[in-house]
Amino acid sequence: ATVSVLYWTKDRKMPGKVKADLKKGKKGAPKQIESEKNPLLTARPRNFTIGNDIPPKRDVTRFVRWPKYVTRQRQKRVLERRLKVPPSLNQFRLTLDKGTKTELFKLMAKYQPESQKQKAERLQAEAEKKKADPKAQPAKKKNCLKYGIQQVTRMIEEKKAKMVVIAHDVDPIEIVVWLPALCKAQEEH
Repeated sequence: ATVSVLYWTKDRKMPGKVKADLKKGKKGAPKQIESEKNPLLTARPRNFTIGNDIPPKRDVTRFVRWPKYVTRQRQKRVLERRLKVPPSLNQFRLTLDKGTKTELFKLMAKYQPESQKQKAERLQAEAEKKKADPKAQPAKKKNCLKYGIQQVTRMIEEKKAKMVVIAHDVDPIEIVVWLPALCKAQEEH
């Protein structure tokens, strides 16, 4: 068996049959080492400097200058999570569930304090009754809610308060933090 080796130089052209075999990728044809690439289709790294490629959208919420109240809220939350909270403060984190809350608000709506217009009408009616019959007893005052820290404190100390409802989001919390302890103390005596 004889082996024939073919060499081509730049000055000699490749025979047409071998050229066609190279394009088709036949087994017998010598392999082409590297085809020349089109310079228009070459991949190049993106350049994000001024006047070049537009950079992709980034999440920049971390770098936004938030309003002061937002930063305070967030810092307060972080502190509350990290610090140990005393029981007197922690009880204000335990709030009513939705069902109980709606029932409570319905009950409170029944005992809503009268408006100025309602009070004027009531006093007018009482004055007319008194004018007609001077010896008549005035009507008994209707039970209603009392609100405000001073009035509620007075009612607790006089043991007139039947139920005390305290909001959980009072700020500063020092205004109401002692109320539960006062209620328990008055309950024991």
